[in-house]
Amino acid sequence: MTRTIMAAFAPKNYLAQFSSGETMNSARLRTEILAGLTVALALVPEAVAFAFVAGVHPLVGLYAAFIVGLITALIGGRPGMISGATGALAVVMVSLVAEHGVEYLFATVVLMGIIQILAGIFRLGKFIRLVPHPVMLGFVNGLAIVIFLAQMTQFQVPGTAEASGHGMAGGEWLSGLPLIIMLALVALTMAIVWGLPKLTNAIPAPLAGIAITAAIVIVFGIDVPRVGDMASIEGGLPMLHIPSVPLTWETFQIILPYSLILAAIGLIESLLTLNLVGEIVHERGGASQECVAQGLANTVTGFFGGMGGCAMIGQSMINVKSGGRTRLSGLSAALFLLAFIVVAAPLIEQIPLAALVGVMFMVVIGTFAWKSLTIMRKVPLTDAVVIVLVTVVTVMTDLATAVVVGVIVSALAYAWESASHIHAKTYKTPEGAKVYQIQGPLFFGSAHGFTEIFDPANDPQRVVIDFAESKVADQSALTAIEALAGKYEQAGKKLELRHLSHDCHKLLSKAGQLIVDADDDPDYAIAANYSVRTGVLHAGH
Repeated sequence: MTRTIMAAFAPKNYLAQFSSGETMNSARLRTEILAGLTVALALVPEAVAFAFVAGVHPLVGLYAAFIVGLITALIGGRPGMISGATGALAVVMVSLVAEHGVEYLFATVVLMGIIQILAGIFRLGKFIRLVPHPVMLGFVNGLAIVIFLAQMTQFQVPGTAEASGHGMAGGEWLSGLPLIIMLALVALTMAIVWGLPKLTNAIPAPLAGIAITAAIVIVFGIDVPRVGDMASIEGGLPMLHIPSVPLTWETFQIILPYSLILAAIGLIESLLTLNLVGEIVHERGGASQECVAQGLANTVTGFFGGMGGCAMIGQSMINVKSGGRTRLSGLSAALFLLAFIVVAAPLIEQIPLAALVGVMFMVVIGTFAWKSLTIMRKVPLTDAVVIVLVTVVTVMTDLATAVVVGVIVSALAYAWESASHIHAKTYKTPEGAKVYQIQGPLFFGSAHGFTEIFDPANDPQRVVIDFAESKVADQSALTAIEALAGKYEQAGKKLELRHLSHDCHKLLSKAGQLIVDADDDPDYAIAANYSVRTGVLHAGH
């Protein structure tokens, strides 16, 4: 079970994934470092804002962004992904901090990390494969809307949001000339990000947009909201800090529910981001390793006064679009962020929020699956409903809830559709037996329809059910077969089952229903005939 952890730290594995197939020449090195710088600049206001949401000091969010970003960059499942403090986790932390204080939050983050490590060891990340494509489309669309709405708080008068007691929400909106200037600077940044790649790729377009807009604001002394207006980001190095909570069963009962919720949300968001980034850079796998990396990062963060975190799709998109493809870009982002906190806070605090908003707006445009608006008229109605449903639930609640809802609805729709497909072709043999050739899966959804196919009262003395084009899938199917066998037995008629595969044999054996293993069981996939009345297993025909 420890292979996942060992793989994450193995030098050969690390060196291979550090470059992610890229040749680390001087041009690549420059691109990776500049991409990391761009991401670090975008991380600052996000981490501060999410700290406000959670009700903790801004440095708690910044330290989380640094530590989580650093560790996941080094050993995460996908080079190029960016992790840090996120809003999806912050909203869960609010009540915990309000009721028990920040020390309980640190303890919760430690336990959250341990749970995520266990999820990686037991390879639970593979279940992300169960997320259908319509759910992914709804996920990215909803996330794009969430990112867009989060930027709206930057159009508020600095200081009024914090005073309202809701972080950056609930403040007074900009109006008049300040609003016009803010919009103009946002538009300028977006134009640079959009147009610069058409001229040169020597510098990441988002970084150029931030730098040029910031230079204009600073040189001309334009009075607009800046990073420093949110809060001071100046601080020292994060220090080892054991959470000051009593080591009692009562404490465990308090933090466990929050830890489970935070671990689930963090892993779902991280693994979906892993898949999304993987589609862009054409890489697969890494789910279990990402679980371990996220868990280790959060465990360490809890011991260094951070609020925990997970993958950030917005910053990951900035990194990928800026050319970041290796672990170096994520590592650079974390180290730049630490440098901002320790030595460059006065400079970073002068960056206008408009520049960062412009970059995030371009992320929104690039993240939203615009093609989903047209394909919804072509795909099945159920898929279209799932896309819209997941989008709405993401905006109204959180990403994890939206994904779970989408998967459940998709699964129920698939079960309903599959249940309607079961039917049978019938014919009579020269000996007078009636054969039912079952077509379609036999499971809980189709068990009732399966029963209605047969006519025990009017069928001949010998009836054969052929499962060559079907499969017995679950206990409901076994129960339906047993009930059907009972009806034929009551009618004094013989029922035989044919062509049950090996896995069906195992399922029936485990359930203690109908079939008893015999020495002459065939080794091929199509198994055998079985007489319900005699319990004799015959070779398949």
